[in-house]
Amino acid sequence: MNFHLGRIFILLQHSYNKKNISVSTNIMTEQQSSNPWLSNPFVSRKQKEAILNQRARVIWMTGLSGSGKTTLAIDIEKELAAKGILTQVFDADIIRATINRDLDYSLEGRLQNIHRVAHLSRIFLEAGIVVINCFISPTHHIRHLARKIIGPDDYIEVFVNAPLSLCEKRDPKGLYKKARNNQIPDFTGIDSPYEPPDKPDIELNTEFYGRNDLVNQFLGYIMPVITHQQLT
Repeated sequence: MNFHLGRIFILLQHSYNKKNISVSTNIMTEQQSSNPWLSNPFVSRKQKEAILNQRARVIWMTGLSGSGKTTLAIDIEKELAAKGILTQVFDADIIRATINRDLDYSLEGRLQNIHRVAHLSRIFLEAGIVVINCFISPTHHIRHLARKIIGPDDYIEVFVNAPLSLCEKRDPKGLYKKARNNQIPDFTGIDSPYEPPDKPDIELNTEFYGRNDLVNQFLGYIMPVITHQQLT
């Protein structure tokens, strides 16, 4: 299945312009008179889920840079694929190089980044696909925005937990080193705060557990949620 992110972005941006959604810290105030997913005439999400023999969800992995979000997502996606589950993974490298390449890392830029990703995820959700998102999404406010757009029943928050000292030691992309040298302003964990989730749906601690253990732990949690047998 081939999805052209650029075309999706154009459609979303056109829709935003029509609704006069501002790129600001008040972005969560977007008001909609109705839910377009409930009123459209197309094949329903439930029908698509039945075709795919799965139940769609958006898995939102949050944690510091270097905590292991994308590493775990790669392994989890492979395991789900082996079980016949159709997924789509989005991370910052993909999104920032495609639909959000026009955004900076200011508070407004980060809010708009998550705003677009959440709407994109909702589109894939309505197609019956299990979406795995890997984004720092550092504040309660930002994650609440994502949950609101996606819908609380379809949003699964995963806290990939690792202390700053360990993430900085790993530093797979050299970002912490650049941040310490003042080459990256407002870097989360260094000069910009990270607010851990208060009540994530599941926590994966990469300090104390290995990849295989964490993947199996997550699969044990998610499979009963997304398998077709649970559909009613």
